[in-house]
Amino acid sequence: MQLYCPEVKIVAECEDADSAKEKIELLEPQLVFLDISLPGKSSFDLLSELDKINFEIIFVTAHHQYALQAFRYSAVDYLVKPVDEDILVGSVKKAVKRIHTATANDNILTLLHNVQNKEVKREMKLCIPSLNGFRVVEMKDILYCEASGSYTNFILSENSSICSAKPIYEYDELLSGAGFIRIHKSYLVNLLHVKEYVRGEGGSVILSDNREVVVSRRKKDYFLSRMKEFYKF
Repeated sequence: MQLYCPEVKIVAECEDADSAKEKIELLEPQLVFLDISLPGKSSFDLLSELDKINFEIIFVTAHHQYALQAFRYSAVDYLVKPVDEDILVGSVKKAVKRIHTATANDNILTLLHNVQNKEVKREMKLCIPSLNGFRVVEMKDILYCEASGSYTNFILSENSSICSAKPIYEYDELLSGAGFIRIHKSYLVNLLHVKEYVRGEGGSVILSDNREVVVSRRKKDYFLSRMKEFYKF
C-alpha cells in the first residue's frame, strides 16, 4: 500500500467487522479500506452500526455484481481483486481530495440505501456528480436525461433539473438495467414515466408531466419491444 500511496499512514488492520468497528470509533480515521465480505457480517452491516460515518471509504471486492451496480449508482469508489496499482493510486488521490475539501459523504448513505433495495431497482437512488459537487435523487423521480455536449441534463418530476458532468452514454450503460432506455442519441427516458406513444416515422413519447420527447427511427423497434417487456403487454 505505502509503496504506491506514501501519503497513506496505516493506523490499524482488522480481521473482522467487530474489531473494525472498535478501531474506527477509537482512532477516527480519515480513510478506511473495507472488504465487502467480512467474517460474521458484511461491511454494509458494519457501516449501519456506526453512529456516524465521518471518513472516506474505498471498498474492496472480489465479486458481488449486485453491489458493484449499487456502487456505481452511488458514485462510491471500489477496487476489484486483484487490485490494479494504477486504480488504487487514483482512488486514493480522489479520497484525499475529498478529505481536504471536506466533501459530504451522502454518497455512502446512498450506497447503504441502494444495497438494502437492490432487488427493486426503481427504489434505488442515484448520486449525480455536478460541477459543484453532487446531488442524490431517487430513480423514480427522474423523467429523462438529455445530452448537452459532454454533459447530461437530468429532468426531474418536481420540475427541476441537474446538469451532470458526465456524458449521456455513461448513463445509458449505467441505467439500462433499471428501467431506462435510450430512445434517441440525445434522450434517455425512464419507462416509469412514459404514459403514451405517438406513432410516426420514429414517433414520440408523452411523459407523465405531458412533455413530448422524440423517438429516433433507428430506436423505434427497440423502444417498443422494451415497453412490452417492461409493462408485460
